[in-house]
Parts: sequence; C-alpha cells; structure tokens
Amino acid sequence: MRLSWIDVSMVLLYLVTMVLVGWYYRKKARVNKESYLLGSKSLPWYKLGLSDASDMFDISGTMWMVALCFVYGLKSIWMPWLWPVFNQVFMMMFLSKWLRRSNANTGAEWLQTRFGEKGPGVNGSQIIIIAFALISCLGFLAYGFIGLGKFIEVFVPWEVVQPYLPFAIDEKYVPHFYGIVFTLFAMFYSIIGGLHSIVTGDVIKYIIMTVACISIAVIAMQHLQGQTLPVPEGWDDPSFGWNLSLDWTAIAAEANEKIASDGFTLFGAFFMMMLLKGIFASLAGPAPNYDMQKVLSTRSPKEASKMTGFVSIILLPVRYSMIIGLTVLALLYYNQLYLKGPDGITDFERVLPAAVNTFLPVGVLGLVLTGLLGAFMGTFSGTLNAAQAYIINDIYVKRINPNASTRRVINMNYIVGVLVVAIGVFFGFLARDVNDILQWIVGGLYGGYVAANCLKWYWWRFNANGYFWGMTTGVMGALLMLRYTEGLALYWWPLLFVLSLAGCFIGTYAAPPTDMEVLKKILFNCATLGMLETYSSSCRCRQSRF
Repeated sequence: MRLSWIDVSMVLLYLVTMVLVGWYYRKKARVNKESYLLGSKSLPWYKLGLSDASDMFDISGTMWMVALCFVYGLKSIWMPWLWPVFNQVFMMMFLSKWLRRSNANTGAEWLQTRFGEKGPGVNGSQIIIIAFALISCLGFLAYGFIGLGKFIEVFVPWEVVQPYLPFAIDEKYVPHFYGIVFTLFAMFYSIIGGLHSIVTGDVIKYIIMTVACISIAVIAMQHLQGQTLPVPEGWDDPSFGWNLSLDWTAIAAEANEKIASDGFTLFGAFFMMMLLKGIFASLAGPAPNYDMQKVLSTRSPKEASKMTGFVSIILLPVRYSMIIGLTVLALLYYNQLYLKGPDGITDFERVLPAAVNTFLPVGVLGLVLTGLLGAFMGTFSGTLNAAQAYIINDIYVKRINPNASTRRVINMNYIVGVLVVAIGVFFGFLARDVNDILQWIVGGLYGGYVAANCLKWYWWRFNANGYFWGMTTGVMGALLMLRYTEGLALYWWPLLFVLSLAGCFIGTYAAPPTDMEVLKKILFNCATLGMLETYSSSCRCRQSRF
C-alpha cells in the first residue's frame, strides 16, 4: 500500500468534514419537505451549477472514460455522446425555464403542468415516470457503487485489511465491501442534511477536484517531455471509417480483446447509433434524476438557464485534464501497471486507479484520492436525493398520506433513503462491471425514455395517455432486453425507440387531446404573450381535424 500518513489524513479529514456538513444542515433540512428535497428553492445558481457539474464528475464515469481514452485514443472523444451531451445547450436556451416556471418539485409533478391534473392517462403517466426515475436511480447507484469498490481496491489491497477483520470475504466481493463502507458515509450526510448539505459537499469536492486535475495534467506533461507515446496507428486521429482499425497486438494485445468485448469494432455503425440517440435524448430534456432536481431547485427560471449553461463550462475542461493526463502516464509506463482483476483478466477500468497509485507523489496522491472519493459521494448523494423526492413527494405525500406532518415526512425521507441505498447496493452485487450497467442505462433504459419525452415538448396533440403507453412500452422493452439479449445495448436502441414511438402514437389517438386551457397555460409560461393568440388559433384549427 503506497498511501502515506499524509494521504490517509486527507481522506479522513474529508470524510469527517462531510459528516459535519450533514450534521450542520440537519435542522435547516427539517424545516419542511421543500427545504429537505429542494433547498427551499433558495440556493444561488452558481452553487447549484457547481453541484450539478460535480455530480456529473463521478468516479465510475471517469474510470470508464480513462479506459476508453487509453484503448481508443482520440476517437474516444465521441463516446460520451452516449450521454445527451447536447442536453445542456437545449436546457440553457429554453427547457430549464419551462421546467422551473411550473414551480413543480419533481418531474412527475411537472407532468400535471403539461397534461393537466385530470384526464385519461394522467395518473398513469405520473406512475410510469416515477417507475423510470426509480429504476434509473437504482441503476446509477449500483454503477457508482461497483466503480468505487474497484477504485479503492487498488489503493488498499485486501491482504492489508483482512487481518484486522473478524470475517473472511471471497476475493471477487472485495470491491463490494469497500463500496459499502464508503457508501455509508455518503448516505449519512445526504440523508441527514438534505439538499443543503449535498450542494455544500459538492462545492467542496469540486474545488478539490480542480486542484487535483491540474496537478495530474502538469505531472503528465513533465513525464511526456522528450518521449513518444507507444500507441497503434490511428490512435491519435479522431477521424474514423466504418471499421475502427486499431491494432494493439504489438503493444498491449489485451486491448484488442477489450475492443471486441465492447462491440465497438464497427465504429461507423456505433457512431451513427450514438449520434442519433444523443440528439433525441437531448431534445427530450433532462431525465428525472439529480440534474432535473437541481433545475427545479433554482430561485427563478432565469437562474435555471444560467445554471445549466454554467455546467459544461466548468466540468469538461477540468475533467478532461485528468482523463488525458492519466492516459498519458498509463501509456508511457504500461508495463508497470497491474490491471488484472480477481478473475485474472486485464480490466482497463483499473487504468485510472493504477496510474494514480503508481505515479502520483505523496500529497498529490491524497488530494486526487480525496477528490475521486468525493466524486463518488457527490453523485451518489445527488442520485439518492432524487430517488427520495419521487418516493416521498409523488408516492407517499400525494397518494398515501396527504396530511402527513413535516416531522413524519422528514422521518419517511430517512427511512426511504436507507432502503434505496440497500436496494442499490444489492443491484451492485449483481453487476459484472461499470461498463455493463452504463451501456444498459444509456442504450437500453434511455432508449425507452426518449420518444415520449421528446413529443411532450414539441407536439401539441400529444396527451397523457400517449405518454403513458409510450413510456410503458419503452421501459418494459428495456427490462426485457436486459433479461433476454446479449451484446452492445446501444444497437437495440432503434428498436426500443420505434416501439416506444408506436406506443406514443397509438395511445395519443386513443384519447382526446390535452385540454386547450392547459395548453394555453403552458404557452403563457413558455413563450411571449404576443404569441398566445396565434398559437391558440393554430391549436383550435388542428383540433378540429380530430
């Protein structure tokens, strides 16, 4: 174990600080439900923007991106398009304002703004978006949990810890053990302090990560001076053809196996699927997770737009300085890295922790380790807060106990938080690696989400019944795909999209359009008053055809 007392002290100081932050905000969080889940909608946009960017800077995603950069080189810059990376642009321009003007507390509650409080499919549309939110939140919790465990395992070998424990653990479950330990810290401060403590913790973590990323970039530049990276032909070229055409045989043959197992050999087909999915997912707006909750927590629609525009500016340069820096170090000294997993197979998701553990000096190592640990805790806590919001606001308060006191609501938040964490950890035990979960979420689950959530913004005739059947078809298809299919989930995305789109159209025309007064209210909130009469006349004209 390379960790010095200085590095360990940094980590312990950070953990203690997070516990104290949660304890400090406990009284503020208990004022009411809105204070706990949305920070009383009083937090400034730049703090929420830092928090949102910090949550996106997660440890599992960064491990995945470093692995991609190592194996695929500059071609890896396209792969984050699996996520709706254009989303922040659409949100900054108009989607965030539309969401915040509703004054809703969750994405499910916002659907009442779009479809009204009564009518065919309204209740069902809320139930299916709650189900989607919880499934995706549990997937992200499992994704973060397994990534953290694999990360910590590199720094704290099990043989060092085992003698001090009264029980034995199978080697393949060691990452899960580490994941549970640090999950408990994240769970405490996020459950006790609510969104106030989560945002404060995220701001602290972002400052640490910025210093850590710049330090890694400087160290990598120093090592690279006078040397050439040992990479295959085409690695440093972001352009590509139908086939990937990267051959690692003479340098690191295991990388060829990684490319084959990822399913990215036909890179042209992969890119087209990825681009198509990314554009539609961006048009659909934010998914019902911590990103949407941060938008709904802003003080005004104007600040909601500022926050989302701020996120990419402060996230990408800092994050990529770490990704490229660690990739350079790993390539220069590949033979010095131990990347074997418990099964003896090379695991490129270990490049990040192995490079950090091998090449960073004392102090910088502790700083980076603290920042990445904070990255896990920030993403984990933000996702947990979103899951709590949907369960408490949209299930418990609205459907089970509408007259619940503030004290009971807060206590239910505590109970629900612990249960959600326990279920997320359980799913983490079922996952093989970070990439498995990630590919299913972005290729499968979001494939069933996109169609209905695009139409809700841009098609006036679309109604709650169509939303319900489109989402139900897509989510059920994604769950069946998880159970019965193999291979890269992204290649199943077009089928899920078409099935969901069919559900949207059939469900929409099986019920009347959304009430015209609801549409007028949406227009009043989403456009200028001068456009109101024109839009209403257009809607009446179109409605007469049905």
